[in-house]
Amino acid sequence: MRMNLTSRHSGPALPGAVTIPLSLTIQPSCGLPGTHVYDTDSAALMRLLRDTDLPATVLKRFHSELYTAPSARLRGVKLSDQTLTQIGYFCD
Repeated sequence: MRMNLTSRHSGPALPGAVTIPLSLTIQPSCGLPGTHVYDTDSAALMRLLRDTDLPATVLKRFHSELYTAPSARLRGVKLSDQTLTQIGYFCD
């Protein structure tokens, strides 16, 4: 399923920390309702995105934006049902 991802800083990063806490908002890119918020950190988010069809250049730009901007966005990211279930988007 193609999703729009928006990350926001969810807390202060410790000085010298390699990862920052994030709040990730996930929405279907086709306009259907179904917003989900997932608390994570920058390293875990980048590991999750490695399993997508995004080119390395896009991932590198997004990773940079995580640290330099208060919010970073990716549009139309194809996430597997397994990944969406792992982050709690699909619930039984």
